[in-house]
Amino acid sequence: MNVGLSDQSDDSAARPIDARRNHTNNLPWSLDAPPPRAGEARSGGVEATPVVERVPEMIHSRNTAPSKAVLAVRFFRESSGNEPVREWLQALPAEERREIGADIRAVQLSWPIGMPVVGHLGDDIWEVRTRLSHRVARVLFVLEQGEMILLHGFIKKDRKTPKPELDLARHRLRKLRSAT
Repeated sequence: MNVGLSDQSDDSAARPIDARRNHTNNLPWSLDAPPPRAGEARSGGVEATPVVERVPEMIHSRNTAPSKAVLAVRFFRESSGNEPVREWLQALPAEERREIGADIRAVQLSWPIGMPVVGHLGDDIWEVRTRLSHRVARVLFVLEQGEMILLHGFIKKDRKTPKPELDLARHRLRKLRSAT
């Protein structure tokens, strides 16, 4: 007996054709009509029972993120009122801002989330990792009382996170915690 996707075999004359299969493409049902419910008849009067259960439509939705944010997001604000990460983002091209914002939003909606989007750098500092078209961006943040506070953003040039960038984020974290 041949093994394959076809219902045809050496002993096909002795075996009845499975009425539940669409023999033109070997799928349980044709794609243009929903499968019949148990007890309903298809054309030809043959009762059909589903071979494969239908998957709920929500799984096929493009928007699989929860509708409510897990974390609130805010920018670190210096005593002068400047928000360095916001200013850095505004200086970037619109497409890069959109990509970085999408990754920040993914963290906001799906926390906790891991690699490749988020990495832990130690000292309560995390990074949102965004691969842009020709370079890599990082936004360093901390979690404080259900908030994702964006401490520092930069374009990464080396494989390892540069020490001055991490030191600046640590300095801002100390300032943030001393102010509260």
